[in-house]
Amino acid sequence: MTLMVHNTLSGKLEEFVPINENEVGMYVCGINTYDDSHMGHAKAAVTFDVIRRHIEKKGYKVKYAINFTDIEDHCIERAIELDIPLKELADKYIDEYFKDMGALGVRKADIYPIASEHMAEIIQAIEKLIGNGFAYESGGDVYFAVDKVENYGQLSNRKLEDMQAGARIDVDDKKRNPMDFTLWKAKKEGEPFWESPWSEGRPGWHIECSVMSMKYLGETFDVHGGGTELVFPHHENEILQSEALTGKPFVKYWLHGGLMNVGDDKMSKSLCNFFTIKDALKQYDPLVIRFFLLNTQYKKIIDFNDKALDEASRSLERLQNTLDNVRGMVDRSVDASDDGFADVAKKAIENFDAAMDNDFNTRDAIASIFDFSKDVNKYLEGEKSSRESIEAIIRAFEEFNDRLTIFRDAKSLDGGLTDQQIQVMIELRQDARAKKDFELADQIRDKLKDMGVVLEDTADGVKWKLA
Repeated sequence: MTLMVHNTLSGKLEEFVPINENEVGMYVCGINTYDDSHMGHAKAAVTFDVIRRHIEKKGYKVKYAINFTDIEDHCIERAIELDIPLKELADKYIDEYFKDMGALGVRKADIYPIASEHMAEIIQAIEKLIGNGFAYESGGDVYFAVDKVENYGQLSNRKLEDMQAGARIDVDDKKRNPMDFTLWKAKKEGEPFWESPWSEGRPGWHIECSVMSMKYLGETFDVHGGGTELVFPHHENEILQSEALTGKPFVKYWLHGGLMNVGDDKMSKSLCNFFTIKDALKQYDPLVIRFFLLNTQYKKIIDFNDKALDEASRSLERLQNTLDNVRGMVDRSVDASDDGFADVAKKAIENFDAAMDNDFNTRDAIASIFDFSKDVNKYLEGEKSSRESIEAIIRAFEEFNDRLTIFRDAKSLDGGLTDQQIQVMIELRQDARAKKDFELADQIRDKLKDMGVVLEDTADGVKWKLA
């Protein structure tokens, strides 16, 4: 099957064909390191974690970079407020970021470049832009001259002549054109600074990402990701300055995830309507949070609310119960003959892959898991189950989980109980109940629960799952 991705640059669904045959370079804008990560950050991290996993599943080696922005207004203001060095602030929230993302099952990237550690490369890039006529110094600041390029607005579909000064930028008398953007800022009183040929100061936000991404992934790479709020001006300006530096296309595929809203408003720290990942983890299982985030296609907006998370919890539990019931049958006495259900499991994987190949549509992929789960539950209601089919069902769920990471692993039980031993204890409990020795029956049930096994008395008999 062919992987198709919606490229913001073209506005179209395109076949994914990497620049190099077997390797994909992927860069995603990370956090500003001045506070705990919120659920909007979780959406972005989980989204691109799954995108990376699926690209790898297609057989490509992914070189994945996520940056940390530790030099920008909010970081500087917070460091001054706390009276601590900028690096101490950044180190604290980078460490918290890794804890939060680890709890959510987000695999680590290969590279985490930090803006302040790339100052020499940033200054060198600005010098080159000045030297080739794309930038100019004014009063200690350096600006990119947008009228020197012909492709302004190629990502955001904005025309330079239609933009009004001051609408999305600060009007600055130092600029030749009000749309010119900052590459270097002269320091203000009390701010941290670095030495440069133009002034003691710091870099602009956009040039940091261009320099760091190209250093680790090359002058042209495959995938650049982030939220839709970054399309303009951040990613637009990244393209302009990067291509001015190299004369080459900057990125082949631009992928942008939808925002996370609270009601009608974007979740953001500036609006004070954000929920930290830590707050969410106090109320919900991390797998439930991942499931909630992935049960919407990544380009869509998600509304963060308790009702939606509670529904996600119930929905995921239904799928988990199916998987646990199947796991509980692995070592039981089953019919050895092929009953054909393994083909159903194979088709379920194909349906899942087709959804993921359609621009990483996790919403449809999860819907396909629910369809498969219904088929599995009906299958388990039969008198006999084929060992081959049970193993095929488990393999299918493992395939789903390789990409989504929403299911609990099969747990090792205290005391080393095997499935056969569990079945023996269930039969002893049934005998006790038949003899009306309910005290003993309850003791067996409670003992199994302590060992991580939960019993369910159903019309079809006793079923068990791992807690």
